[in-house]
Amino acid sequence: CGKLWETVGNCGKLTHDFLSYLVRMIVDTAVSNFVSVSRKSLVWRIMRRNMKKYFVFLIFLCLIGAYSSSSNLTVSSQDLALLTKENSSFILLRGNDGNPGDVEISFNFTNGNDETLLEQIDPVKIGPNSNITITVVPLKAGHVDIIAVAPDNTTNTRNAFVRVVVMKSQTLELVSTIIGWIYFAAWSVSFYPQIVDNFRRKSVIGLNFDFLALNIVGFTLYGCYNVALYWIDSIQEDYLSRHPRGIIPVQTNDVFFPIHAVFACAVTIIQCFMFERGMQKVSKGCWGILGAIAIFVVIILILAFTHVLAWLDFLQYCSYVKLGITLIKYMPQAYMNYRRKSTVGWSIGNILLDFTGGSLSIVQMILISYNNDDWSSIFGDPTKFGLGFFSVVFDIFFMLQHYIFYRGNLPHETLAGSSEELRNSPIIPGTPEV
Repeated sequence: CGKLWETVGNCGKLTHDFLSYLVRMIVDTAVSNFVSVSRKSLVWRIMRRNMKKYFVFLIFLCLIGAYSSSSNLTVSSQDLALLTKENSSFILLRGNDGNPGDVEISFNFTNGNDETLLEQIDPVKIGPNSNITITVVPLKAGHVDIIAVAPDNTTNTRNAFVRVVVMKSQTLELVSTIIGWIYFAAWSVSFYPQIVDNFRRKSVIGLNFDFLALNIVGFTLYGCYNVALYWIDSIQEDYLSRHPRGIIPVQTNDVFFPIHAVFACAVTIIQCFMFERGMQKVSKGCWGILGAIAIFVVIILILAFTHVLAWLDFLQYCSYVKLGITLIKYMPQAYMNYRRKSTVGWSIGNILLDFTGGSLSIVQMILISYNNDDWSSIFGDPTKFGLGFFSVVFDIFFMLQHYIFYRGNLPHETLAGSSEELRNSPIIPGTPEV
């Protein structure tokens, strides 16, 4: 193969010489015709008419030559995870190209939490159709990107990078993964205690409709962001163009969770039409918030359709709306419990599971930060940590309402249009039920 590509390179030189001769011939011919023939002659008009074709043909051949002479570098794997006390490696590969000489490649560290995370990697020379094993020696825990740098503009190093994560303990990484699946399951199941409680009581009295309305809108917008970023190629390409060494931040469980959440919220809303609800309805304040959200989404949707706004930006704005909804969606239910001095109709099972999921997600963030010696995942992204912490605080408040403030209380204020007649549950002392 090496001899073959050397032959191709020689052919490229012959092609270059031939093109040079062709250009000289065309120019000489044009000059001689200009001298010997009048501008208005038939020969001159033919030359002028064909000159554009010659020029386009020459540009096309030059582009082919430039492409065939560029070098393309890749790596065997763009993700590398290792422990602090072990070395690892990746393979740098160069494909077949028209450049027979070696290319000297150096390595830079970027996008990391510490420049001294790894030992410096010495420059290497790599020839066409060959590969070199690069050894990575960690000095401490953390994360960093290794990028290959070429001294010229003809070497394509766009895909020659490696994301390195150095961990303190493989056991902590396993525990973190297990915790992640546990809180995912807890959050997924947390919708059903309310559904079961509504079915058992044949009533939704005590469940705030504002909470339901905000919840289903929030999860719908969140689902749009995750589904699009996971399945639509053009959205993924836009994301990777903005984050060349990044990865798509949406996994399969991130897609399943909002779809499942919208389904569970829809089932609960259907129960609100089937079972006793008294005079409960979505408040005017909530309708105002939903109307503002709808206007905002329609405006950015029009901007996306008219190419004023990129679709990825549209989806990110939708996710920001979801974050805002998370901050306010629990407030109507908390106030309703306070007004009635009772938590009847609001399932405590939902809160316990949500508290479990939220607490474990914070624990996982702390474990990952410690194991990778990277606390920026918490303090560098206060929005994510703050929203999880905010949800846990509201869950604690709901538990205080249920088990301490209003424990065993009958509703202080019976909702209009309802037929609430309450007694203490013989099954769970202190928990009122219909």
